[in-house]
Amino acid sequence: MAEVVLSMTDVHKSFGPVQALRGAQLELRRGEIHALAGENGAGKSTLMHIIDGILQPDRGEIRLDGAPVRIASPNAANRLGIGFVHQEIALCPEISVAENMFMAETGRSRTLLMDYRALVVRAAEILKEIGDIDPRRRAGDLSISQQQIVEIAKALTLDCRILILDEPTAALTETEAQTLFKIMRRLADRGIAIIYISHRMAEIFQHCDRITIMRDGCHIKTADVAAITPEDVVNSMVGRVLDKLYPPKQAPDAKSDDVILSVRDLTEGRRVSNVSFDLRKGEILGLAGLIGAGRSEIVRAICRLEGKAKGEVVLKGRKLALGDYRDSIREGLVYVSEDRKGDGLFLNMSIASNVSALDLKRVANPFGLISRRHETARAEHYGTRLKLRSNGVGDAVNTLSGGNQQKVALAKMLSVEPQVVFLDEPTRGVDVGAKAEIHRQIRDLANEGVGVIVISSELPELIGVSDRVLVVREGRITGEVTGAEMTEERIMHLASINSQLPRGDTSPKDAASRGDFSPQGEA
Repeated sequence: MAEVVLSMTDVHKSFGPVQALRGAQLELRRGEIHALAGENGAGKSTLMHIIDGILQPDRGEIRLDGAPVRIASPNAANRLGIGFVHQEIALCPEISVAENMFMAETGRSRTLLMDYRALVVRAAEILKEIGDIDPRRRAGDLSISQQQIVEIAKALTLDCRILILDEPTAALTETEAQTLFKIMRRLADRGIAIIYISHRMAEIFQHCDRITIMRDGCHIKTADVAAITPEDVVNSMVGRVLDKLYPPKQAPDAKSDDVILSVRDLTEGRRVSNVSFDLRKGEILGLAGLIGAGRSEIVRAICRLEGKAKGEVVLKGRKLALGDYRDSIREGLVYVSEDRKGDGLFLNMSIASNVSALDLKRVANPFGLISRRHETARAEHYGTRLKLRSNGVGDAVNTLSGGNQQKVALAKMLSVEPQVVFLDEPTRGVDVGAKAEIHRQIRDLANEGVGVIVISSELPELIGVSDRVLVVREGRITGEVTGAEMTEERIMHLASINSQLPRGDTSPKDAASRGDFSPQGEA
């Protein structure tokens, strides 16, 4: 058995009346990749914040290399060899990548001037193992995935014994994620102990050695990954048998030829080129493609969220004249952003205020003023429908877990009674229990006659929830998959080949039949 680097025993932490941790425990061995699993709100983040010195436990014992220790601050954690890569990007956008990576070191330096050239050279040495990023670039000019790579590189500048990775692949491409996994294994082989937090069961079972499962602030079990199944993990996380992550797909006899939304020759600058497709009644249409392929750009162009899009958008046989997103909302086209914290929600405002934000007229009194009573009733209605967990709709959104924040974003969308919804990464950073609920709500919308288009970087999710998938590459649709051909291999092939549909081809076909597909290895 490998040497125990970190042990936490009987750890408790409360925030007022809310008990976040109740006797939590964790044992971390040298050179292992240890998964930490649990629903949002299970206490994972609180436990990690205690390890990183951000929070102090109310009681309990922490030992490093067998000796009791008090981790008073993040700086103290760094000195002890603990590195934490947070899920939320925390770079300074106005300075270079190299300066971000060595910020802590330069802050402690007693020299009057910084040797910027030396920083760039050292940063380049670390970055060449992870991704092709110029250390001289301004951090704010990087994509989200590139910023995530810099966050990981920043942690690697520390002389880590323990490295905490919180959902590190959420914004990475598949290639970048695989590179990260190789780096993780190399670090583990050097004796670094890694705590890996992820909601993606496939990643845990492919790359982790052991797993600790938490629920409601308590330790449920710790096991070797080889000795447990994804179903066991999920059921332990949610405290009940969760046998179906995806609801049944559209039944063959329920298929309709009625077109809800028709898009023709949609073009927006260099990002979207001659995109045409139909969305039929009762179906969920998926958009697949590598990060940067243009999936989000297509739906944002349809909704007129950015740029000067050209092309025809027809809703239930009526051609729409869309100038901006307000016109789209008025017509019933609503977009739920992949970045719920950046531009999807007002985090400091209440749940009720967020739900009503898209159309204040629906909660206004005859004098044009917001009726708090109507606003509260509307938020409670959609909160109940989505099984939102909170102390009340007056709670600020930033007090909620990631899964419940996503439900507020969905409630905000539903409150305008949309005709078509565009869901961009609807379950990113969401635990499996909340994922299953969101998937059911998406299917319910389709069954109610609302047009649904889903973008997801998780291919098992896209395959599991969609009736038909369009594959996007370089701002164009390169193929369509349905039924038995709706596989990860087929989608990745279409996403990566250098082929395009002939201009004007509005109904690409890669499979004549459609049927259910049950992806394996994803809980």
